[in-house]
Amino acid sequence: MTEPLVSQTAAAFTVAGTARPELAQDLVRVEVEETTAGLKTLIARFLAFGPLPGGSDGVLYLDGRVFDFGREITLALGPDATARTVFKGHISALEVDFDEGAVPQAVVFAEDRLMDLRMTRRMKTYERMSDADIATEIAGRQGLTPDIDADGPTYDVVQQWNVSDLAFLRERARLLRAEVWVDGDTLGFKTRDRRTATGPTLVQGDHILRLRARADLAHQRTSVRVSGYDAAERAAIDEEAGADVVKAEVESGRTGPEILQSAFGERVSYRTCEAPLTTGEAADWARAEMLCRSRSFVQVAATTRGVAELVVGSRLTLQRVGVPFEGGGYCTTRVLHTWDQEQGFRTAFDAERPTLEEGA
Repeated sequence: MTEPLVSQTAAAFTVAGTARPELAQDLVRVEVEETTAGLKTLIARFLAFGPLPGGSDGVLYLDGRVFDFGREITLALGPDATARTVFKGHISALEVDFDEGAVPQAVVFAEDRLMDLRMTRRMKTYERMSDADIATEIAGRQGLTPDIDADGPTYDVVQQWNVSDLAFLRERARLLRAEVWVDGDTLGFKTRDRRTATGPTLVQGDHILRLRARADLAHQRTSVRVSGYDAAERAAIDEEAGADVVKAEVESGRTGPEILQSAFGERVSYRTCEAPLTTGEAADWARAEMLCRSRSFVQVAATTRGVAELVVGSRLTLQRVGVPFEGGGYCTTRVLHTWDQEQGFRTAFDAERPTLEEGA
């Protein structure tokens, strides 16, 4: 990453398609947050006292002239000409905050297009469909373009029982350890190995202001087993996924299952939350659980100078963070962009990877 020697970061708002540069003057703080479960949110606080139409002074931003329910709001952050759009969605809540001795504040809450899925509950039966097929159908119903790529079993029957489309989609993603997001009018539903995003390099003492990294064996396992009963075949189901599934997606370093086996011996976990009805279901679920555990072996929580290109799914490279944690292979699982009057633009993130560098 090449940084200009001198730059200034401003928050650039667009409301209902109209640029609103005056909002930057009254902005106190803005937060934009997203995780792998999807639904990006925005919370923006503005100083809300000044001249009203007609010449009198009063509380601003509550009359619907700028902010109103359902209006599209877009936020770009970053230095000068390199600013990037970090949020696009619709206003879902408005708040006014009075505190004695302080200027009143207007607070704007907004959510991205997954809000439509969150607010739509239904009862529906899906027959002979995979989780990817179900995600594609939900995208079509919501007027979204599907960007779906997740292998998994085809189920005889799946029922959506009086839950929102978003909650149901998240549950289907959980079975495969897939991730859900929306980009404009496109619905993403992919397993991590098939999701693409930016790939910044962050340096401790330069971009990184604060960082905590941990390699933890607490939830690592040498293998995961899923058991059930196949009524059609009248046979028991017992599928297992081992360390080879995560080893296949890393280029170097020691994985959590390898270190666990060496330090403490074999440790097997049973996935019991679901009851598979076929061998294929059990095998896919066991593999997904093993990958989920192994990928979270090394966890990082950090705060940086504002990095607008950092998104959930970004493939990070960290430098000057100590030999065990040095290098690439990190995937961001949570991103929080903030701007306030005291610190300016900051980006906090959580990331994880399945390996420690050799020599650790």
